[in-house]
Amino acid sequence: MMQRMQRLMNVYHCKFIGNATITTLLLRGSHEVELFVHPSQKTTCRCLDIYQMGNKAAIEKERARLTDEMNRGYFADISELKKHGGKIAMANKVIIPAISAVKFPSREVNFSDGKSLKLPIVSEGNGVEVNKTVVPAASLLCLSFRASSQSMIDSWTIPFLEAFRASRNIQMYEVSFIDSWFLSLNPIKRLLLRIMRKPSADEKNDALQRQFVYSFGDHYYFRKELKILNLLTGYIFLLDRFGRIRWQGFGLATKEELASLLSCTSLLLEEK
Repeated sequence: MMQRMQRLMNVYHCKFIGNATITTLLLRGSHEVELFVHPSQKTTCRCLDIYQMGNKAAIEKERARLTDEMNRGYFADISELKKHGGKIAMANKVIIPAISAVKFPSREVNFSDGKSLKLPIVSEGNGVEVNKTVVPAASLLCLSFRASSQSMIDSWTIPFLEAFRASRNIQMYEVSFIDSWFLSLNPIKRLLLRIMRKPSADEKNDALQRQFVYSFGDHYYFRKELKILNLLTGYIFLLDRFGRIRWQGFGLATKEELASLLSCTSLLLEEK
């Protein structure tokens, strides 16, 4: 019993120190939360469980992660953003062939009303039939890790919505990531979701809607799968019905890139 209590105290102490640098919480509009921390600190504190101390694989994995995070920090993201404004690479010009496309890693997200959903929605597995969820022919997933990337996301989603507003076979999600341990606690999480709930104002009755969802908790390994390094830019992924990445964009959209996105989406709608 004493060992269990000591274990809980160690974990709590570590997580408390990791979040002690929080200075303020800014609510952006009705659909995004931004956490400000001192630039030299991470938003989460990584601690090895005392019961993993004898596990060499766990130690090596954590060591590799810490080295990776130390080599790539806040100031590296800022410096990169100044150089190219978030355009870390140009978007695909043509659609990625299905045979060479990789699958988007699954991630649970929450709507502001508290309901949860696992993205992407695909036509096999994923509990789709159980939840009676309609599987779209194409999905646009827009990832935002910091509030600074919202204008970048808008540069893609607004024209996309205009072009496909009548389509019932497309879904679009704007995913905001909140990685703070404190903000991921259930009572705080529920409160934030309630605050971020959008008012039921004049919403157009279009078939395609911008759906704002939130992903809570650590996202390091999720980002590693997608090769995401800079947290200050926006990431756009076009997926097919099987959850495969068929097109990808970054930062602010250009006219040529938007034309490519719309063209590739139309091709996905025609795929059997």
